[in-house]
Amino acid sequence: MTLRWTLRAQLLAWMGLCAAVLAVVFAGLIWREQQSFVGLRGTGDALVERLVREGMEQRGAALAVQLARAVGNPLYYLDFDRIGESAGQVQAQADVVEVLVADADGLLVNDGRGDLAGFGRPMPPLAPGSDRAGAVPGGGEATLHWSGRILHVDVPVRLGNQRIGAVRVVMAVATEGSVAMWGRTVDHALRETQRAHVLWLLGGMVLISLLGVVGSWLVGRNVLAPLGQLGRAAAAVEAGRYTEARGLRAGPDEIGDLARSFARMADAVGRHEREVRRLAYTDPLTGLGNRLALSESLESRLLTLQASSGELALLFIDLDDIKRVNDTLGHPVGDEVLVDVASRLAAVCGELAPEGTELARFGGDEFVVLLVGHGVRERVPPLATAILDAVRRPLPTRDRDLVVSASIGVTVFPDDAASAAQMVKNADMAMYQAKDAGKGCFRFYSRALDEEVERRVRLEHDLRGAWERGEMGLAFQPVYDLTQGRPVGAEALLRWRHPELGLVPPSAFIGIAEESGQVEGIGERVLRDAMRAAAAWTSLPGTPLPFVAINVSPRQLLRGDLHDVVERALADSGLSPQRLHLELTETAILRDEAQAIAVFTRLRALGVGVWLDDFGTGFSGLSHLRRVPVDGVKIDRSFITDLLRDPNDLALTTGVIAMAHSLGVTVVAEGIENQGQHDLLRERGCPLGQGFHMSRPLGPADIARLFG
Repeated sequence: MTLRWTLRAQLLAWMGLCAAVLAVVFAGLIWREQQSFVGLRGTGDALVERLVREGMEQRGAALAVQLARAVGNPLYYLDFDRIGESAGQVQAQADVVEVLVADADGLLVNDGRGDLAGFGRPMPPLAPGSDRAGAVPGGGEATLHWSGRILHVDVPVRLGNQRIGAVRVVMAVATEGSVAMWGRTVDHALRETQRAHVLWLLGGMVLISLLGVVGSWLVGRNVLAPLGQLGRAAAAVEAGRYTEARGLRAGPDEIGDLARSFARMADAVGRHEREVRRLAYTDPLTGLGNRLALSESLESRLLTLQASSGELALLFIDLDDIKRVNDTLGHPVGDEVLVDVASRLAAVCGELAPEGTELARFGGDEFVVLLVGHGVRERVPPLATAILDAVRRPLPTRDRDLVVSASIGVTVFPDDAASAAQMVKNADMAMYQAKDAGKGCFRFYSRALDEEVERRVRLEHDLRGAWERGEMGLAFQPVYDLTQGRPVGAEALLRWRHPELGLVPPSAFIGIAEESGQVEGIGERVLRDAMRAAAAWTSLPGTPLPFVAINVSPRQLLRGDLHDVVERALADSGLSPQRLHLELTETAILRDEAQAIAVFTRLRALGVGVWLDDFGTGFSGLSHLRRVPVDGVKIDRSFITDLLRDPNDLALTTGVIAMAHSLGVTVVAEGIENQGQHDLLRERGCPLGQGFHMSRPLGPADIARLFG
């Protein structure tokens, strides 16, 4: 789970940080105040003790000076009673520990006690400590000596200027009580002051906390909550729910202005998306749904049907020869035709299946109809027939009426496919099957179409590199002089021996090579190998050298470089141009007659012969033969097969032979299978022929021996 560093989380973190800082500051202030109180208490104790000591020094000095004055005369006259009396008065003081009176020699004459136990002894020395001497109030001098908490005050006894002795007053400092009393007073005052300070600090903390809570609540209510609503509204807009932005709370502040602006923006985005969606899902020419709309609708319908066990038929409609309309009358007229056809399709669907159909333009001249319901396979034929009839009706254009047709491929869910892409693919294959059947009809998809497609895909794949792998080679079908019965040439035939499928007939792979663009490379290889083989052929003395006939594909003709390819191959093989005949079908010439005439003219200028293969199956009229410069025609085997049984085939064959003789071109009959066909063609004046009756196709070595 990913944690988000939201504004609310940041605010709470900031408040927590501020509270922690305030707590630290509060604790620091309390600690600092406590330390100040401790320092103040220590300073106060020292001050009290110093004041007590100073007071004791003054009192002790005063007592010692007073005693020294009192015992001056008695000491001079050795009046021990008066000395004892004066010393006893001082000794009676509460803080006086000891009173000593000594004579000029430093011998004790009184120790403050009545028994005079130390009389005559030297005055005791002072313990280590600190001494301080100086004048004292009232005159006189004294020596102050501190030894711990004991004060010794020594004052000389003088009579006039003569020193006759000394007195010592020993006092004990009793500061504990004073300091303790002062400490209790100070502690009470400090505690009261500290309590007051703590209360003020706590009050400040509580006030700041209340202000923080109120501020957080206001920020959450007036900033974070509206921002959260904006975030949810933005997510709804992103999901396409634009109306939710209208429910935003819009106050009179800047956040409210932002919410109102966001709501207006969401409405604008919604309008724009609807317009973009309309443009994206609508064909701009016909107003029907386009391929994208169809794909989404088909996917949605299939999901629904999978749950309900329903059926759906997809009709793939392709207009026949619409390219001819665009090329001859222009694209504007072609667009008018598409619009009119779309209108007719919509009318037919609305009339026959108003509840269960959907019509879309798939692209170009292709339309798709979806038919939903039960028993759709039985409902398709009348609908498809009505569509074909509607399309075939004359289409009025600017200056003429056009008649077009359509081919329809049909596939049914769930029988044929389970996905939208597979259904479109199946219907497209069925549509091409309808075109192959003659156009203007409809066909249902069958599993055999898939097998055919897989076979074509495999053949296209295996065809690449087949020659390099040694799978392809040439065979030669001899061409005989029907009058003399001898071979005069041969037609080069391409053979493909597949390692798994065996011998693949040219009819199975030549069309694939044409569609995949491989025929150009294969055709050039055939030209070179066939010419190289023919260059080695010989003939009997006094007879012309045999020719070689090579088929040329329409793509080779349309490329425009056939002349150059043939010229290079002739130069490489050393074959005489007069021994080369190129064969092209009539349908290939009709694709671009002008270019075919130009190419044929250049080839004939080289000395190469040009023959028309499968003659009689491609031209709409024999008048084309007069315009195309050719050297020979090959009568298609379909006329030769029934030559003995069908009078029409015999008449057509006889007419072609006669026409060829009149134009001065050679005639070759294909597919002679028996002696009767051979004799009949020879009687009708056909000079050349080929077929299994004379010879089957031979390999390069066998055809070389035939001409040897």
